[in-house]
Amino acid sequence: MVNICCIGAGYVGGPSSAVIAYQCHDVNVTIVDLNQARIDAWNSDNLPIYEPGLDEVVFARRGKNLFFSTDVDQAIIDADLIFVSVNTPTKKSGMGAGMAADLAYIETATRRIAQVATTSKVVIEKSTVPCRTAESMRTILEANSTKGIRFDILSNPEFLAEGTAIKDLQKPDRVLIGCLQTPEGFAAQQKLVDIYTRWIPKERVITMNLWSSELSKLAANALLAQRISSINALSAICEATGADVDEVAYACGTDSRIGPKFLKASVGFGGSCFQKDILNLVYLSEQLYLPEVAAYWKAVVTMNEYQKMRFTHRIVRTLFNTVTHKRIAMLGFAFKKDTGDTRESAAITLCSYLIQERAHVALYDPKVSAKQIKMDLTEPGVGTNEADVDKHVQICNSAYEACAGADALVIVTEWDEFKMNQLDYKRIFDSMQKPAFVFDGRLILDAPKLREIGFRVETIGKSV
Repeated sequence: MVNICCIGAGYVGGPSSAVIAYQCHDVNVTIVDLNQARIDAWNSDNLPIYEPGLDEVVFARRGKNLFFSTDVDQAIIDADLIFVSVNTPTKKSGMGAGMAADLAYIETATRRIAQVATTSKVVIEKSTVPCRTAESMRTILEANSTKGIRFDILSNPEFLAEGTAIKDLQKPDRVLIGCLQTPEGFAAQQKLVDIYTRWIPKERVITMNLWSSELSKLAANALLAQRISSINALSAICEATGADVDEVAYACGTDSRIGPKFLKASVGFGGSCFQKDILNLVYLSEQLYLPEVAAYWKAVVTMNEYQKMRFTHRIVRTLFNTVTHKRIAMLGFAFKKDTGDTRESAAITLCSYLIQERAHVALYDPKVSAKQIKMDLTEPGVGTNEADVDKHVQICNSAYEACAGADALVIVTEWDEFKMNQLDYKRIFDSMQKPAFVFDGRLILDAPKLREIGFRVETIGKSV
């Protein structure tokens, strides 16, 4: 029996380790975290993460070969392979603030492994980290380990996308496993290859050196975000010239060298990875004395922030240059559909700006709790406080409730339930103030049909 321990029960550690247990019934997987409430949720009927298919995976194996615990030390002692899947947020102060990854949790977990382990371990870096973090982990492990105990370090970055995480984990495009180019490193690498090839075709499990594996994760997210910022930049030109961004994206996407994916204009990208990883790449470039490279990648983030503010200003400008005391129905708060994750969501920027303009925001999202919304809007640096949120934000239980009496409806998240065939937009129109405005920030609505109903429609990347 192979024993796996995953340190960190978050968006990466929970689903990725659960899928290993689901696919490999003879592998014991224990996911540990110091957060008792989070572990209690994983052991309950209401999992702490919403992800399509996750309930089925967890409930099928929990208590059999999948376990959730706060006993970190015992899980480390029992494990043959240890995944380190802890949070690596962007630093808020000190050197590299606003760009560099804070590796404090990585270091704490690594030190704990060294202190507790009684036998040799394969330690697998799962968190998204700067290039050469594994070298630091190896130094800490070797400096603090007991004589006779060996630690081998692997890099195994995750490439799952929230909303399709279980599908991505069960049928991934590729799995990367990086190791030191030594006989011991190759042997450790093969142990993890043997796990993944239980259900993943061998040609999709790619082996490489540690540093290539670490950098590949940052590079992949940077390239995907770059495509989004590129089409969003073109959306501004489309609005100014009368071109249609959907038509431009389709024309470009039919070129086999480009392809259609990630060419959907929107109010801007969000999530825990894209901005964080690009800024990490910017900081790395600066530390390597590559200012032109740093400036290139920084422009991707700058364009994303510009797109969010450009959309927000368009709302105010269209509503006769003021939204003071106006009710704005905001549909969606998660950074994208099929997830409850709000990290770096464009909705936070948009909502904060409208609050500062003294609008009344009626907000509905099918998967994000009122507690989470308030927490996000009162985070330091957002620009709004608890009193502002209590006064200007109403959390609604349905799209119809949010839109009742509203001056404008704003689509911020592309949830399927907001589409034309799911909501009665005639009913919504009848319940709103006139003129009734719709701002489609995700290009999911049929603007001509909405205009037939009577709406005035403003759409990203289209002048009419």
